[in-house]
Amino acid sequence: MTKQTLWTRNFLLITLVNFFLYFAFQMFPSALPPYLKTLGASDAILGWPQGILTIAILLIRPVAGMALDKRGRKGIFLWGILGMVVVTAAYHFFPVVGIILIIRFAHGLVWGIANTACSTIATDNIEKTRFTEGISYFSLTNGIAMALAPAVALSIGIQTSIWLGAAFLCVGFVLALFLHYQKTPAAPPQAEQKAARKKVAPYAKESILPSIIVFFVMITWGAVITFLALFGAERSIAHVGLFFTVFAVGQVVLRPVIGRLVDQRGFHAGIWPAVILTPVALLLLSISGNMGMLLICALLYGVGVGAAQSTLQAMAVVNVSKDRVGAANATYFTFFDGGIGVGAVIAGLLSPLLGYGGMFASMAICPVAAGILFFATAKKRTALKARTEETLEETIEINEGV
Repeated sequence: MTKQTLWTRNFLLITLVNFFLYFAFQMFPSALPPYLKTLGASDAILGWPQGILTIAILLIRPVAGMALDKRGRKGIFLWGILGMVVVTAAYHFFPVVGIILIIRFAHGLVWGIANTACSTIATDNIEKTRFTEGISYFSLTNGIAMALAPAVALSIGIQTSIWLGAAFLCVGFVLALFLHYQKTPAAPPQAEQKAARKKVAPYAKESILPSIIVFFVMITWGAVITFLALFGAERSIAHVGLFFTVFAVGQVVLRPVIGRLVDQRGFHAGIWPAVILTPVALLLLSISGNMGMLLICALLYGVGVGAAQSTLQAMAVVNVSKDRVGAANATYFTFFDGGIGVGAVIAGLLSPLLGYGGMFASMAICPVAAGILFFATAKKRTALKARTEETLEETIEINEGV
C-alpha cells in the first residue's frame, strides 16, 4: 500500500495559521493574572477571567460546529479571526477589572468560532490512514504556542503582548486567505432539511468520552497557566517563563512519535504517558524550590499533556462522518477549554486555603481520574468497534450480492 501524503499545501498552511492563532490567544492566560493583581484583583478573582472566557466558549462552540457543517468553512473562519483581532486590541484601551471580564467573554466567543473552524479545516485535510499522526503534528502547534506564548508574555508584559498578539492574528488571517476550502455541500430538498434539523445535535456523541477525559487533563493546565508566575514569586524562583519553554520541548520531541505509536497500537499507547507523567509532574511542582526542579516538572508535564491532547483529539474525530466533523471538533474543544476554565476557577478557590504548592498537588488527582475513566470504558469501546466492523462487513456483503 502506498503511503498517503501528509504534508500537503493546505495542511501546511492550516497548521501555520493554527500556530499564529493559538500563540495570540495563549499570551493572555499567563499575562492577565499579574496585570489584574496590579489593578487590585484578589487571588479568588484571578481565576474568573478564564472561567468567563470558558462560559462564552461553551455557548458558542456548538453553534459554530453546526454552522461549519451547514454553511461551510471559509466565511466563518475569516470572520472569527477578524473578531479576535478586534477583541485583542480592546485590552489596551480598558485597564479596568470589570471591563476586562467583559472583554474576556467576547474573546471566548470569537475564539470558539475561529478555533473550531481551524480544527475542522485541518481535519478535512488529513488522510484517514495517517489521521492520528496528522492530528499529532497539527496539535503540536497548539502545544508549542501554549508553551512559548506564556513565557513571551511574562517577559514582555501585557501591553506589548496585546500588540504582538494582534500582529500574529493578522499574519494568520493573511495565510488563511490562501487556503483551499472544502465546498459547502449543496442544500438538500426541503423535506430532507426538516428531517435533518430534527436529527442533528450540536455535539457529536462519538466524541463525548474523549472530550470528558481531556477535560480532566486540562483542569491542571488552567491551574498552571493562571498561578505559576505567582508561585514562582512566592518561592523566589526567577524567570519561571522557562517552564513553558521546556514544556514545549517535551511536546515537540515526543508528540509525533506518540501519534505514530497510536496509529500502530491503539489509543491506550498515548494515554499511559499522560496518566503516569502528568500527576508526577504536578506533585514535583508542588514542592519545587529551585529552577532545576521546576524544569524537570515542565519536561514531564509537557510529555504527559502532549500525549493526552493529540491522542484524545484523534479519538474524538476519527469515527465521525464527514458531515459531523465540525460538531466533533466543537465537542472536543468545548471540554478542552472548559477544563482550562474550571481549573483556573478551582485553583483560585483552593490557593488561599492550601497555598500554591498544596493547590498544585491537589490537581494531580485530575489526570488520574482521566486515566481511570479511559481504561474503565476500554472494553465497551472494543465491543462497540467490533459490532461496527461486523455491521460494515454485512453491509458490504449485501451490496455485493445485489
